[in-house]
Amino acid sequence: MGFDLTTNKLWESHRANFSVTRNLVYLNHAAVSPVCKAAADAMRWLANDAEEWGSLHYDKWLACYDGLRAETARMLNATPGEIAIVKNTSEGIATIALGIDWKAGDRVVCFEGEFPANQYPWQRLAARGVSITWLKVDAPLDEIDKAAQGARLLAISFVQFLSGYRAPLEAIGEICRRRGVFFFVDAIQGLGVFPLDVQKCNIDAAAADGHKWLTGPEGCGVLFIRKDRQDEIDPVEFGWTNAASHVDYASRDMTLRKDAGRFEPGTLNTIGCFGLRAAFAYLNGTGVPAIGAAVQALGDQVAEGGRAKGYELMCERTSETGAGIVSMRKDGLDCRVIHSDLRAKGFITAPRAGWLRVSPHFYVSPSDIEAFLTLLP
Repeated sequence: MGFDLTTNKLWESHRANFSVTRNLVYLNHAAVSPVCKAAADAMRWLANDAEEWGSLHYDKWLACYDGLRAETARMLNATPGEIAIVKNTSEGIATIALGIDWKAGDRVVCFEGEFPANQYPWQRLAARGVSITWLKVDAPLDEIDKAAQGARLLAISFVQFLSGYRAPLEAIGEICRRRGVFFFVDAIQGLGVFPLDVQKCNIDAAAADGHKWLTGPEGCGVLFIRKDRQDEIDPVEFGWTNAASHVDYASRDMTLRKDAGRFEPGTLNTIGCFGLRAAFAYLNGTGVPAIGAAVQALGDQVAEGGRAKGYELMCERTSETGAGIVSMRKDGLDCRVIHSDLRAKGFITAPRAGWLRVSPHFYVSPSDIEAFLTLLP
């Protein structure tokens, strides 16, 4: 849709940064991505340094944490003080869901078909008297506007994990701002692929893990919380580093840190932080808009090729709603069998709820997609 993969060969200049291409045609970035070379090299450095020098270079570890917050802020148009380092998306979502001072009668707006991480924490609020208004993920904006009236919070995924639907975050953010609704975004299926401006979209909080489109390691993620909303979230997971005086081991002052670091309750996943900082820096340097255009074009190639072979698409793609995820199925064929057969030939996809989910990243070539489509029964 405006991006020609035959002339804009972004994949050609970045393919060498993904060693997986020597072994597989990897079309499963919506599950777990191969780490990029920059992330792998950074984690190897830290592992070797810790093995040979222990914590002698701890100043570099601290600099890495700051660097990760800065690179995340750069991608989100936020400030480093609005970024907390978390274990995963689920921890980020739970931090918000558990930390708000809910009142009986409060209401949350959620969307059907979400990944459980962005569903279960909100459902558990029923014990506090909080109700949920459920909408279809592609609900029209006037329906979202109506549901948001009087709601306390709205939670939606940037990109839906199964259908691949990319939500109109700027328009939804305008509704939430006008209605006074806390706007939370599960960003894991879009961050690193499509531009996400938390200021422009009026997002109050967003979470993502590094192991999907960010091409970083598992078990290390980020949580954005807008500066002027941080006092509304109680850090219910509390450890020694939530406190502003955490560098003074003799202090027992529990006054919170003045930034999003107040949501970090203890020692961080240092090797993961090295990898994720490098991955963020690599993608920021490459340019997220260019990555998004390439991924969108590859997704279009998958969708068009699948449709030509008689496959039904779970979600119709447009330039506004398409993303890197294409889920398809064909009458009489079991997606689990297709997945298994493709895997045996070195093509990695995912069977999900009766659909074959295909999710290529920007370093995958158009010829890789053609080879996949040739094998598709």
